Amino acid sequence: MDHQPPKPTRVYYFGTCLVDLFFPDAGMAGIELLQSQGLTVVFPQGQSCCGQPAYNSGYRAESLKVARAQLDLFPGDDPIVVPSGSCAGMMKKHWPDLFRGEPDEAKAVQVAARVWELTQFLVHVLDVQLTDKGEPLRVTWHASCHAQREMGVVEEPKALLRQLANVELVELKREKECCGFGGTFAVRHPEISAAMVGDKVADIESTGAARVVSGDCGCLLNISGALEAGAKAARGQHIAQFLKERIHGR
Repeated sequence: MDHQPPKPTRVYYFGTCLVDLFFPDAGMAGIELLQSQGLTVVFPQGQSCCGQPAYNSGYRAESLKVARAQLDLFPGDDPIVVPSGSCAGMMKKHWPDLFRGEPDEAKAVQVAARVWELTQFLVHVLDVQLTDKGEPLRVTWHASCHAQREMGVVEEPKALLRQLANVELVELKREKECCGFGGTFAVRHPEISAAMVGDKVADIESTGAARVVSGDCGCLLNISGALEAGAKAARGQHIAQFLKERIHGR
């Protein structure tokens, strides 16, 4: 990011399907992190899905229908913060293409331009400064494919983790490799997915980290499941929840 946008006083929060269904505490932690910076956080109650599952499976018309249902939920110019690089990438990078030639194309482009991934927003817009109140802990960071390649989120989460005085961040050797989730990929190609997450778990183990932190819940479902199935010591956690716990000392 080449510029420092002005700090807003209000933001929208797009919670995502997986956060809503599987990681609600992480979703609330993200809201609380934003509120701790003095922001009013608006959570439109009618929100559902960004349309990515259908889009990635080739169901463009169905994806458009789902995405269109979100457009009117974010009026005005306030930033839209998303606790997922994957969903943020869909909204910011793919909505303009999805709506191309549609009557509401301009609205979709305007909404897409206001989308931020959570850690990206905390670093580049809010310039948050964190005080660690937790016990010493070694962690590692898993970066999702879409966060890295679509949203350009690479160093922001690690910069936040490095602010925590009692946290030792050990980076993965194979950080840029996919964990094997890939949405429907894990269902359609379970053997390949299992081999990929096996490589990821081995990399996590090699760091000696007690916690693997990520910003995408699909990855966390896959990695945490593999860690649990293999009776590994490390456990997965969304970065929003991890940061909230550290600054609150619990």
